[in-house]
Order: sequence, then C-alpha cells, then structure tokens
Amino acid sequence: MLEETPHSNPNETPDTREQPVESITLVDAQAMVDRWIKTVGVRYFSELTNTAVLMEEVGELARLMSRSYGDQSFKSGEKQGPEALADEMSDVLFVLICLANQTGVDLTKAFHRGMEKRTVRDADRHKSNPKLG
Repeated sequence: MLEETPHSNPNETPDTREQPVESITLVDAQAMVDRWIKTVGVRYFSELTNTAVLMEEVGELARLMSRSYGDQSFKSGEKQGPEALADEMSDVLFVLICLANQTGVDLTKAFHRGMEKRTVRDADRHKSNPKLG
C-alpha cells in the first residue's frame, strides 16, 4: 500500500507529483487516438496487424503481472512497479481503441452493453461462489 506523503498541492498525486490528468470519456479517447493516428502515426496498421500488436501488448502486460504478482522473478534491468503496469495497460488500451476505430465499434455503447449483459447473467453467480466468500 502506498503511503501518502505531505505535499503542498492537493491536486498532485502523492507518489509522482505530476500535474492532474483530465478525465476523458471513451468517445474522447477514440477521437484522440484517431487524431494521433492521422497526424503522427500516418495511418492505421491493418486490422490483422493491430490484432497481432494487441496480442503482443497483452503478452507484455501478462509478463509484468506474472513477475509482479505471480511466482516469476524480474530479470536484471526489467521495468517494474506501478508506472510500468500503467504503461503496459495504456499500450493495450491504445491498440484496442485503434481496432475499435477501424471496425466502427462505439466503445461507449459496447461497454454499456457488456455491463448490462454481465449484470443480468451474473446477478447471483458471484454471490453464491464459495471461493469469493
């Protein structure tokens, strides 16, 4: 657990002292990625390439999770810690957003549908799971 350290600006995060980050919606994120791709990234990779890149990024996140929370140890010089996890999760999110943009998926609508599905399907499932009790 992170200890809070005293600091002068209540908007600063205790561990990094970075400027506060503005919240964005999934619509905003999809638009930001699209703008970046079209101005900096030149164009989207093909859907198949981005699917492979997504798997690569998920693998990098999995490797970090297995070393951080599982039984594997870190190799010398390997990145670790909360910032490394955040970076890998951000990479996964970026490529997932690319795929959504390329295939016409509205992630806001998809997320709401997914939450509704889980709420209906799993209404009692987890409550009656003795492993979670």
